[in-house]
Amino acid sequence: MPIEPATEATDGAPSPAGGAGSQMAREIAEQPEALARTLAELLPLRPEIAALARTKRRLLLVARGSSDNAAIYARYLAEVHAGVASALAAPSVATLYAAELDLSDTLAVCVSQSGSTQEIVETLEWAKRCGAATLAVTNVAGSPLAAGADIALITQAGPELAVPATKTYTTQVAALAVAVDALAPRKGTLDAAFDAVPAQAARLLDPGPALDAMVEVLAGTQEVLASGRGLAFGTTLEVALKLEETCLRPVRGLSYADLKHGPIAVVDQHLVTVLVAGPSGPTLPGLVDLAATVRATGSPVLGLGGDERFRAACDLAVAGPDLPELLAPLALPIPAQLLTERLARRLGLDPDAPRGLRKVTQTD
Repeated sequence: MPIEPATEATDGAPSPAGGAGSQMAREIAEQPEALARTLAELLPLRPEIAALARTKRRLLLVARGSSDNAAIYARYLAEVHAGVASALAAPSVATLYAAELDLSDTLAVCVSQSGSTQEIVETLEWAKRCGAATLAVTNVAGSPLAAGADIALITQAGPELAVPATKTYTTQVAALAVAVDALAPRKGTLDAAFDAVPAQAARLLDPGPALDAMVEVLAGTQEVLASGRGLAFGTTLEVALKLEETCLRPVRGLSYADLKHGPIAVVDQHLVTVLVAGPSGPTLPGLVDLAATVRATGSPVLGLGGDERFRAACDLAVAGPDLPELLAPLALPIPAQLLTERLARRLGLDPDAPRGLRKVTQTD
């Protein structure tokens, strides 16, 4: 069943609430330079991070929102690249339940773009009391999170004025990649790939005409599913979050393994499926197969990243970065950010200030 295009605004024309020159679009375009600055600043800190973690066997990642999606990537990278068992913290264990745990063998990595989310600051303090070494990832030097950590990795995104996280998100991912690489048993294996990240990010700022066609498909539906797996799964969840918070579309983000365990029953011609893939790796064949399975239900399939075979399996697709799978998530979010910004304007929404959101979200 063909999807009817939406009629709220004319694609490419300034909307009443944001316009073609949105702050979000400008900050998306700043990411190659922000990534270059962040990597130049943080890569030399790897020996210091390795020394802090020398006696630690586990990684505990503490985050919320977009930062949580960055942490999901770090969990996969830590186990695949560094061989370090990792987990995502439930901050309420610290802030509401005040559980007493033995974290003496743990490096706690606390992630917050502002460094001022009280729940994350309190969880860092709790982890220290429980014996953990602590590492902060934040965009604000001198923030409470940076001040409380044993080592603070300050991303070099610069001020981010649009509410949706773009450059602060990808620089967080870069900082986490640096931190995990410091723990890897073999040093220097990713150095060439780190060097290539800014140029690949710049290349993705011009995704081609397929992106505008994808905007039209998404503008015509209220039902969206995002799926991926493995090292790109954090990016998948970030895609879903961006579409939800910026375009007011309910989006479910699922691993394709979980999708096949029942939820695939809801996929039909009324739902648009967004698949997110790294450029290579063991999850890619499964995503190619999933594209064919979903298309057979009549659901339009939009692809982000992957290889030529993956993109050919989708109805519409844009390429991701030409980077190893381990570091592709540093730049892979960029096409999705562009898609989100353009879709928001297409729907007559303000991409810079989505309804009900603030830059710093406080939870208990």
